[in-house]
Amino acid sequence: MSDPTKDRSVKSTRTTFRIIEALEASDGARLTDLAADLDLAKSTVHQQLSALGEIGYVVQEGTEYQLGLKFLDLKEYVRARKPAYKLAEPLVEELADETGERAQFFAEEHGRAVYVHTKQGEHAVQADRRVGKQRYLHSSAGGKAILAHLPEERIEAVIEQWGLPQETDNTHATRESLFEDLAEIRNRGYSLNKAESISGLWSVGVPVMGPDGLPVGAFSISGPRHRMKADRIHDSMVDLLLGTANELELNIAYS
Repeated sequence: MSDPTKDRSVKSTRTTFRIIEALEASDGARLTDLAADLDLAKSTVHQQLSALGEIGYVVQEGTEYQLGLKFLDLKEYVRARKPAYKLAEPLVEELADETGERAQFFAEEHGRAVYVHTKQGEHAVQADRRVGKQRYLHSSAGGKAILAHLPEERIEAVIEQWGLPQETDNTHATRESLFEDLAEIRNRGYSLNKAESISGLWSVGVPVMGPDGLPVGAFSISGPRHRMKADRIHDSMVDLLLGTANELELNIAYS
């Protein structure tokens, strides 16, 4: 038998985070627009916003509500709570500086790839790939590098949870094609994303393995197709990424 009090509490918590995510997605919003977009009563949204404002997580600027700076403290805590996350930051910066492309470090959480660190190199293509943004594992180089080194039952659970959404015509559409790609990744040691998430954008990724034999994250480098040709990937970027991943693995082991 369900507990009505607990059910109401869970529903309220979900509503709170729906509002927070809506404010982030819309870069601020008015009360009326939030209520309409979320299909909630204005009184409910106002009550939630007032409570978030009292504890510093939301601010009102004119007629709009915005997320407050208090979230920055949580962001920095989350990025530093695991040694690997903190140790990866300067390595991402080195990758971006050396290649001139966009470099990033991913971690997996709840079956999604999450950007922990990103850095734009001198020639990097601009893309909506900020810290904290979530990606599907099956359509990103870093995500596939992680996915390839998870136990098979975990891979199946991720597919069951999120499916295989098609971001471009090149995204894996079937379990069979994905598992074939994951086997190739394990054999050669790195992953490729050939416009599987953004048309014209290619990337290469490598896993970072923890002492327990499971991936703690992945590094990847992204750029336009004409700059990410096979010879460049094989001749420089793969070696650079593998060396960087090995350095982080050693730092983790002896930190």
